Amino acid sequence: MNFEELNTYLLSKEGASFDYPFDETTRVYRVGDKMFALTSEEHPVRVNLKCDPLYALELRSLYEGVVSGYHMNKKHWNTVSVEDSDVDEETIKELIDHSYELVFSSLTKKQKAHLLQGCP
Repeated sequence: MNFEELNTYLLSKEGASFDYPFDETTRVYRVGDKMFALTSEEHPVRVNLKCDPLYALELRSLYEGVVSGYHMNKKHWNTVSVEDSDVDEETIKELIDHSYELVFSSLTKKQKAHLLQGCP
């Protein structure tokens, strides 16, 4: 998976958007006003994803390409190597889905309804 494919998949999530709140290269993907992924176009491509704490530990023990979240809360975030990694594309998509669902489920009913109506 390359940056363009990663970007396309992240933006395919309902209500997903991105901005650059930290610097000119760190792209933050949000649902509502909450982050579910961070990445940049730098090589090798990596993505920070929110994760259930126990699942995060399991993933880190299974894959060399999954480490504790870089510059993030190490308990709740993983950094996943996307290019040249032992983490396959299907697993990367599953981890993106997991991150998105964790964040989406934490939104208020009003925020969810607003997003599901196609509003940014």
